[in-house]
Amino acid sequence: SGVIKRVQVDVNDTVKTGQVLIELDTSKLDDQIIRSRAALASAQAGVKQAEATRAEQRSLLARQEEVARLSGGQVPSKTELDTTRAAAARAEAALAMARTSVTDAAAALRLDETNRSKASIRSPMDGVVLARTAEPGNAVAASLQAVTLLTLAQDLRQLKLQVKVDEADVGLVQAGQKATFTVSTWPARAYPATINRVAFGSTTTDNVVTYATDLAVANDDLSLRPGMTATAVIAATERQGVLLVPNAALRYTPSAAPAAGSDGGLLSKLMPRPPSSGVPKRAGTSKTAAGATRQLWLLKNGQPVAVNVTTGLTNGRQTEVSGEGLGEGNAVITGQTTSAAR
Repeated sequence: SGVIKRVQVDVNDTVKTGQVLIELDTSKLDDQIIRSRAALASAQAGVKQAEATRAEQRSLLARQEEVARLSGGQVPSKTELDTTRAAAARAEAALAMARTSVTDAAAALRLDETNRSKASIRSPMDGVVLARTAEPGNAVAASLQAVTLLTLAQDLRQLKLQVKVDEADVGLVQAGQKATFTVSTWPARAYPATINRVAFGSTTTDNVVTYATDLAVANDDLSLRPGMTATAVIAATERQGVLLVPNAALRYTPSAAPAAGSDGGLLSKLMPRPPSSGVPKRAGTSKTAAGATRQLWLLKNGQPVAVNVTTGLTNGRQTEVSGEGLGEGNAVITGQTTSAAR
């Protein structure tokens, strides 16, 4: 605990492991260290005094025991000899207490020095400062619920994108799949990502059940920033070497299909056509469900030809198709317009 004296970093600053970020006012801590050092010195002096007393009592006891041996126990008296022995024992106990006091004082000094070292808050990692709430003069209280002084990001070149996958789709999503996503600030750029984890625990918001899914994102150019909102597309299934057509081609139906055997001669060209809005007519539905049979119009030799196809996967813009008579490079019709009469 203490009062902030100096903040040495600000938002967007790059920091290294061990770099001093914040310094607290250490006046009180320095005084505590001085007091603890004095207490330790006093305890060490007490040990020397106790050692001298013990040596004195041991010497006195040795002399009295020698006199008692030479006098056959006549002098000194038994009471006097017992008193000297008790004084020697007290000197031994006093020395043990003095040594314990030294240990206690040394521990108190180490504690104060530890507190003093924590007055300089250092970076635990290499990274960048994202947010700063500490200002000089603010009081900091060391407690179980410590206040947040700075927010650091370890490496902005490696980010995590967390998306919410609906319960209807979560069965198709698993770790290792590829994905792309966009952010509002770069709407035309698709960023690649890889799924790292799909949570088993669900989150319910407004009666909608979703599952948090973490994606690993490379941000080498630092164009992405923490907290951005992203929209992701996860490739749950992939197809290789298939034919794709625009979805508009599957929705197209000609306004007037050519009659059988018609060669589109001069008469047909001079006949007026019904007015057209210029907007392609849509079939009964715009959905392209996988496995459905749809009609696709190809342009062969300048004439529209209808072909039945089976649809496969779609990405919302293009759809996989298969069927007889289809080949890569075939021209498909997506719309029809009418030229104005002259």
